[in-house]
Amino acid sequence: MQNILSVSVKELVQKNNIIFGPINSRRFGMSLGIDLSPNLKQCNFDCLYCELAPSATIAKQTQTVSVKTIITELQSHLHENIDVITLTANGEPTLYPQLDELIHSINKIKKSTQTLILTNSATLVDEKVFQSLLHLDQVKLSLDAVSPEIFKKIDRPHKAIDISQLTAKVIEFSQVYQGKLFIEILFVHELNDTQEEIEKLNTVLREIQCTRIDIGTIDRPPAYPVTGISYKELYDISLKFDTQLPIHIASRTKAVSSNISYTHEEILNTFDKRPLTMQDIDLLFDATSKKRLQTLIKAHKISIRRVSNLEFLVPVENQHRKRKK
Repeated sequence: MQNILSVSVKELVQKNNIIFGPINSRRFGMSLGIDLSPNLKQCNFDCLYCELAPSATIAKQTQTVSVKTIITELQSHLHENIDVITLTANGEPTLYPQLDELIHSINKIKKSTQTLILTNSATLVDEKVFQSLLHLDQVKLSLDAVSPEIFKKIDRPHKAIDISQLTAKVIEFSQVYQGKLFIEILFVHELNDTQEEIEKLNTVLREIQCTRIDIGTIDRPPAYPVTGISYKELYDISLKFDTQLPIHIASRTKAVSSNISYTHEEILNTFDKRPLTMQDIDLLFDATSKKRLQTLIKAHKISIRRVSNLEFLVPVENQHRKRKK
């Protein structure tokens, strides 16, 4: 029998933990979070880099909060300054058994606010989950590796999860989804940062139609003794992907400035290969190169392109070649 908690003393204790924020997310705007597993970690992955304590993987949630309770709490916190309502969890939010009902209930009250889910992608193989996510405004799917052995080492998935089926469903979802789709890859030192794995990821990413691909690394204390990579290494990895892919370097925590010198031509060539944000430039360019960049902007050789809350600098003459969804 499914262990679903009804409105009770136990749930009343959990209520204040369901809604959190709002948090000003650089990537998604002002975000009001909904934790679909507020009392414990419930996940089909046990990722090496997770900030939550290690735990056994599960195939479905055993403790849940009712849709009615979530909606009641959401209504008391929702206001016009919220950009996105973010479905997340201490674990994997798509394991929530009433997900479809919850999404439709949120859509009835959200007005102009966007809905977003942060998921590890694994449950896309479930047709009910697949169809439910189509009703969200924004979806962020994780895809840390595509090689079975690397996938199992990093994400430590539940035994029933197959990476080839997962990637096939990510591709399929991207081709039918009408909202903003984001792909997130988190790189772990000496695991998925190899040339071989990057090439395999690149092959799969070419088939995914998405708004943006966020690449990052470990920013918080991980569950297991693994380490991330530097910002410069992330930047070098970004250059190994096809230039048509909408790559964005997401991790900047504790990043060290590289102070690299670029000529005018090198700046244009760099932006042609990989559009950068001003935060990227602050970490990569030295002071003289930043002045050269301002000269190019004033000369209308570089323009700003906005992609879902982020502003990228791109060469004007090459904008038409950049892939869009």
